[in-house]
Amino acid sequence: MRFFVGMAAVLALLVTGTASAAAQQKFAYINSQTLLQQAPGRAEAEAQFQRELQAYQTEVKRMGDSLKVMVEGYEKEQLVMSPAAKEAKQRELAGKEQEYQQRTAELERKAAAREDELTRPILESIRRAIEAVRAEDGYAFIFDVASNGAVVAVDKNLEVTNEVLAKLRSTASAPPAAPAGGPVAKPAGASSSPTRNPPRNR
Repeated sequence: MRFFVGMAAVLALLVTGTASAAAQQKFAYINSQTLLQQAPGRAEAEAQFQRELQAYQTEVKRMGDSLKVMVEGYEKEQLVMSPAAKEAKQRELAGKEQEYQQRTAELERKAAAREDELTRPILESIRRAIEAVRAEDGYAFIFDVASNGAVVAVDKNLEVTNEVLAKLRSTASAPPAAPAGGPVAKPAGASSSPTRNPPRNR
């Protein structure tokens, strides 16, 4: 019950605080998931990432298979090995396991960095297109219905996702402007697609 009382109080404050300003300010919303899925260059970036990721996964699988063969060989031979030989083999296997884990972690970091490198220009283009639509049409705020906010009802006439997509497509061939500085923020609620599966195979 306390939760509902708290939410009601927050909603009351929001209504009271924005009622007078709403008559003068324009609001709109976008769906960042739709923008990410249809943004120019997105499919090409994902295909490029998947090609490079496959190379990482192949290397990790090769190392994992080699380690597995070594372990299986040791398990078959350990009963007839001398204590010294057994100890030496265990040290060798431990070293190979550590090498495998380190290389896997390194490739995961490289994959994450490459994904960021490929998606950053697309996310920046989306951000610029949203800001351009906001400025040109005089919107005070543009919200994202794909974010974690609880949107239970919305006027579809306020959606400007298609306008942002049109802006994106019209400027797709133009060279991107230099970022103002600092990391590029993703649209609220948007995933940093392309989707990535960590290169971990054993």
